[in-house]
Amino acid sequence: MSVDTLEKKNTQKVISSPQKQESFFSKRRRKIVTDPLNDDNPITIQVLGICSALAVTTLLQPTLVMAISVVVVIAMSNLTISLLRKYIPPRIRIIVQLAVVATLVTLVSELLKAYFYDMSKVLNVFVGLIITNCIVMGRLEAFAMGNKPWDSILDGLGSGLGYAWIILAVAFFRELLGSGSIFGFKVFEAMGIENFPINGVMNNPVGAFIILGLIIWVQRTKTGYIEN
Repeated sequence: MSVDTLEKKNTQKVISSPQKQESFFSKRRRKIVTDPLNDDNPITIQVLGICSALAVTTLLQPTLVMAISVVVVIAMSNLTISLLRKYIPPRIRIIVQLAVVATLVTLVSELLKAYFYDMSKVLNVFVGLIITNCIVMGRLEAFAMGNKPWDSILDGLGSGLGYAWIILAVAFFRELLGSGSIFGFKVFEAMGIENFPINGVMNNPVGAFIILGLIIWVQRTKTGYIEN
């Protein structure tokens, strides 16, 4: 058999053999989710979403609701924009993105009013501000507009969870040191410490700045990140 014939057969095998599909949770896709948790965190590394990290983190319960709301909005808006990306004219893409995010935020707000009315009154203004959250708009523009739906969902989940754990960590220390409680449970009273000195600074945005600054310092020291 000639060399040309062998080459033709090998070429036909390559063409006829189906391409191996990437698994749903391949190494690359796991990295999409895990990178925003630490190495590329939207708050501590990209310095986005700082306003809500300072404003809603006085207590853990509203912070948890806010974190879940942001995760849902980012993941679903990423999915929607990824599905529509080929049909969105470049000149109006920002308007379309804002419309998608505003619709999802409205749905989240209405669900909170229907099932968690007291919490919706606490978070009403801040849930509305998710529309202009730089993390949400940044992921739509930087990722969802150029990637497939499943990858975009994973990116939204990763960015949302990266945002969530930071604000929950800030809220944990602020509520513990500022109110002596965790999710409303009086920790120090349960431990028999009746006169634990409560730090009033933690009930102000200054306290959030201090806690967030310490988290950024510890994280960047651990990862070796240097601002360019």
